[in-house]
Amino acid sequence: MNVTRDEAELEASSWGWWLLLFVGPLSVLAGVIILFQPGSSLGALAVIAGIFLLLDGIFELVSAFTQSAANRGLAALFGALTAIVGVLLIRHPIAGVDAVALLIGIWLIAVGVIRLVTAFDARGDRGWHIFAGALELIAGIAIVASPDIGYATLALLVGIAFIVNGVGITALGWNLRRLGNV
Repeated sequence: MNVTRDEAELEASSWGWWLLLFVGPLSVLAGVIILFQPGSSLGALAVIAGIFLLLDGIFELVSAFTQSAANRGLAALFGALTAIVGVLLIRHPIAGVDAVALLIGIWLIAVGVIRLVTAFDARGDRGWHIFAGALELIAGIAIVASPDIGYATLALLVGIAFIVNGVGITALGWNLRRLGNV
């Protein structure tokens, strides 16, 4: 069978669909756990969030360097920032509500801005990217503006952000899987 250049590029850009279908539901699960266990210790929230962010950052970095996407630099920046915040949250889980809130708030602002910027390059699901980016941006601004908002509010905002992010990642994984099978 003779494979055209477009088919080869499509196959190369959709190779990681299975990883997205793994990470997306993990994000949703982490968000649900955070929402339903807000009374848990801050350390547990920081470590759970840190592990997820580290894995997500590594995936973004690998994706930026192995894919031929138009926004490789932006994806690499996003991946590096996400991985750094993840390591900091794992390394210093009991640093205090304010520090964790600021780290997560800054991360949410960066993710929201990046998602909004990349939404205009997205061919499909542009509305979803704009909605998710705006929600992450608003949550990040709310946390940074008042880092002492309290653990329950922080858990609520972070849990919602993880769920939204997980649903988006899962949708992207399904779309890539479908594109790869075309």
